[in-house]
Amino acid sequence: MAEAASVGIDVLGLTDHDTVAGYDEAIAAVPETGVSLVRGIEMSARHEHRSVHLLGYLFDPAEGIGEHCVRLRAERADRLYRMVEAMDADGLLTWGEVLDVAGQDATLGRPHVADALQARGVVASRDEAFATLLSARSPYYRPYRAPDLREAVNLVHDAGGVAIWAHPRAVARGGAHSWESIIYGLDLGIDGLEVDHRDNPPEDRRVLADIVTERQLIRTGASDYHGSGKLNRLGEHTTSPEMFEKIAYKASMEVINP
Repeated sequence: MAEAASVGIDVLGLTDHDTVAGYDEAIAAVPETGVSLVRGIEMSARHEHRSVHLLGYLFDPAEGIGEHCVRLRAERADRLYRMVEAMDADGLLTWGEVLDVAGQDATLGRPHVADALQARGVVASRDEAFATLLSARSPYYRPYRAPDLREAVNLVHDAGGVAIWAHPRAVARGGAHSWESIIYGLDLGIDGLEVDHRDNPPEDRRVLADIVTERQLIRTGASDYHGSGKLNRLGEHTTSPEMFEKIAYKASMEVINP
């Protein structure tokens, strides 16, 4: 929240992966930073056998999503442990090193393993870790059961939130969905697309923007900022005030203002 204020952001969306654990701390920082807070989440899901990230904004976390986060947190931790166990057998990394990097109460994910690998000097960056040892093609990769996209969308809607498909053409992640797949996904009731994101190639952003206009959906943009571990910089892409108002109007929970 303080960093958002320092770079001139007046409204910040907090969308951590599969957790709402940061809400209380972020809300407490609203008065001192002057930054309005949009509470949200980035949910892991599956669509046509591929990974999808779904953004949920301004939902009631007590309505189903909280329980979902508890279950998924346990599954993610178990999956991560199995991945690191395989790496440990090859002398690359230990589970203790991952916990040291993650800290207490973290929702464990591959970024923590990437940071631990970087700290040990196995890789030079988080991006390199994801492109090699942590990719779906790696012998160390282990899957976990994420909900299908329809289930994830329903979870957000049932909790009164707005569902946005995050970086749907993320070619750099190796998980870009075809245009046919995206259109089919939108038929599940998704409220909008994250068009303005560094992982969507520029030419694809134009097509995504056209889809949003044709279907009268919500167009969002975001930095997908994860701290210093990624190249993404806070505020490098933003959502327009007009689209932000659409999210706030459609959702059931309020924006926290100073």
